[in-house]
Amino acid sequence: MTGGGGAVRSGIRFDQVTVAYGGNVVLDRLDLTVEPGEVMALLGPSGSGKTTALRAVAGFVRPASGRVHLGDRDVTALPPHKRGIGMVVQQYALFPHMRVRENVAFGLKARKVHKSEIPGRATEALELVGMGAYAERYPRELSGGQQQRVAIARALAIRPGVLLLDEPLSALDAQLRSGMLAELARLHRELPDVSILYVTHDQVEALTLADRIAVMDKARLQDCGTPQELYRRPRTEFTASFVGNANLLPVTVGSGSVAFAGTRLELSTGEAAEGSTATLCVRPHLVGLGDGPNALRGTIAEVQWRGSTHRLHVDVDGHRVKADLRELRETPALGAEVTLHFAPDDAVLLPVGAGVAQPSTALCPQSPDGLDFQARRGGPSHALKAMGEIEDKTVTGGARG
Repeated sequence: MTGGGGAVRSGIRFDQVTVAYGGNVVLDRLDLTVEPGEVMALLGPSGSGKTTALRAVAGFVRPASGRVHLGDRDVTALPPHKRGIGMVVQQYALFPHMRVRENVAFGLKARKVHKSEIPGRATEALELVGMGAYAERYPRELSGGQQQRVAIARALAIRPGVLLLDEPLSALDAQLRSGMLAELARLHRELPDVSILYVTHDQVEALTLADRIAVMDKARLQDCGTPQELYRRPRTEFTASFVGNANLLPVTVGSGSVAFAGTRLELSTGEAAEGSTATLCVRPHLVGLGDGPNALRGTIAEVQWRGSTHRLHVDVDGHRVKADLRELRETPALGAEVTLHFAPDDAVLLPVGAGVAQPSTALCPQSPDGLDFQARRGGPSHALKAMGEIEDKTVTGGARG
């Protein structure tokens, strides 16, 4: 099953897909393409439409309008069992009366795979997820992480071109979740032809695993890009606040600069009409203590120790500015006056309402043909290395909606 040994290369394309229940629109005109071999995370709070999008691909919901394509096939009207998709849900859905090997073989039997092939393919799938030694056990004899591996093996045994993962780690504790993230990253490196659509509300999972992230909110696609793009250059206030922590400062745009709390701040990038209001996004770990460029004077309102960092909450003319600082020799006292600073290159200007009304095609255009996601993938922590505050989110459990 590794490499190209059996899996059919297949991508996913949403073409203006809308899903509604009664008069309530739960997915609004989604245009999105998941390329063959790509891991696409759908990230958003509860009720954002991400699980509905996944269920539309699986065939469990029928779009009110629009089309769903797998590869070059329009599967909008196909029943789920004819789509050839592997799917893993939050609660694993293993059959308690069946042994592990029987659970993994179930999908093969349902698809009428030749009887002589089933034992070998079940064993192959279990070995792939490191569960070969547990083939004769029952689900009740396994830990939560082991049950999740069996559920993944069952999905992979049918050799799908598309794998759907719906909040697959949310039932696991923090330590197991971290280990399974590494396992999922390893697994996809061994199955480079399989496209994965990964639904989560946890930004750490999305940043760790995904080649691209589609950010969902209020039934619509709000932003889309690589983990680095969304973190370093978000298009919207929602993306900035949901993908990592952010200082979102109200500013007035000038010529090559902005004004915040009576202070002129220099910027390297960003476009907005002079005299207009906008929002300035600065990540807390990029804010320094002491004199420097774009200096802001304020008083300490709160200090939080977070293990590897201290988070300072500084009152700047009635606005809270957060700074994540490492290796503080002395913790500033509450009420003390301090100076914060940040580099012009580290700030992003977000025009008010940026991105919210844009069509999905403008937010997440189809990737160039032949884009090699495996060549770009640097392992399970490829995105985390560039994001200095993510351990913060790991401690607090991620951005839950």
